[in-house]
Amino acid sequence: MQFEVVTDIGKKRTVNEDSAAVFAIQDGPTLAVVADGMGGHRGGDYASSTAVRILGERFMKVDSATTMDEDDWREWLQETVMQVNRTLYDVAEDDNEYKGMGTTLDAVLIYGDKGLVTHIGDSRVYTINRNEILQITKDHSFVNILLDSGEITEEEAAKHPQRNWIMKAVGSEKTIMPDFYQIKLDGQTYLLICTDGLSNKVDNAQIQTIVTADGDLHDKAVKLVELANELGGEDNISVILASPSASEVSPQ
Repeated sequence: MQFEVVTDIGKKRTVNEDSAAVFAIQDGPTLAVVADGMGGHRGGDYASSTAVRILGERFMKVDSATTMDEDDWREWLQETVMQVNRTLYDVAEDDNEYKGMGTTLDAVLIYGDKGLVTHIGDSRVYTINRNEILQITKDHSFVNILLDSGEITEEEAAKHPQRNWIMKAVGSEKTIMPDFYQIKLDGQTYLLICTDGLSNKVDNAQIQTIVTADGDLHDKAVKLVELANELGGEDNISVILASPSASEVSPQ
């Protein structure tokens, strides 16, 4: 797969508290990670960048000759996320400047035509093709609890004043357990991992239209970020967009 990573401060923030990166083991799997930090300028930036860094460092130390099946990778991801959580929690406990910090975390491990998704918070993972856009992850948010209980509608959720309240974040509690999802990737399916700076501003139909249009993958990722900014850009915006084909350029 081909990957594009774009992160932007947005129009209203003074610090970008998002982090995003893609790590690849030669002749092995690929790990794409997005994190959206919270807890003040210093804490949010530290939380998200530390989460991505630790995941990447540990992933790149995995021996590519080691045969790991899906259960092995799930256990590895769970242990690594728990290590990130402990690291951030301990820093926040020891230093008042970092108290209350945390981060969302979405990591997708891609091997062959399969993907294993690890999720905490309200950043999102989507699969997209010309027929549909599917939100794979379920937001750990206050609004999602209200939605699940039937107290509000989808339309009310989109405009709810507390839609940014998240109920679960890496580093904010002593222990944490991520959600896991499995995805299948074929030659027509794109993978999108993004922070709520995109998903809160750009609706699914607009995302699908941009992603499935003819054109260069980098341009599509940039267009998603630009549209979120045009629609207000109140938050940082981060996108990892993956295409099933090695090169994607519209016919001349």
